[in-house]
Amino acid sequence: MTVTPLEAVTAEVAAMITEITSVVLPKKPLRDLHLVDDLDIDSLSLVEVVVAVETEYDIKIKDSEVRNLKTLGQVGQLVIERRRETT
Repeated sequence: MTVTPLEAVTAEVAAMITEITSVVLPKKPLRDLHLVDDLDIDSLSLVEVVVAVETEYDIKIKDSEVRNLKTLGQVGQLVIERRRETT
């Protein structure tokens, strides 16, 4: 089975979230996990996650973009888009 770039990045971000928040990931496709409803990420944890993602992937995420991130899949997609812009 081939893993798409989105699936790979989403899994990596999920691992970061687990490390930062100690949340147990629900049995659901990672890309569909809602940051607040499923992962119980509050604003402080979200800032930590964004900083970790920016550091790991050497990208910058604007505050306005952070407000629009609702699912883990959206975070993964944004990472992929930012990485394309920097290459």
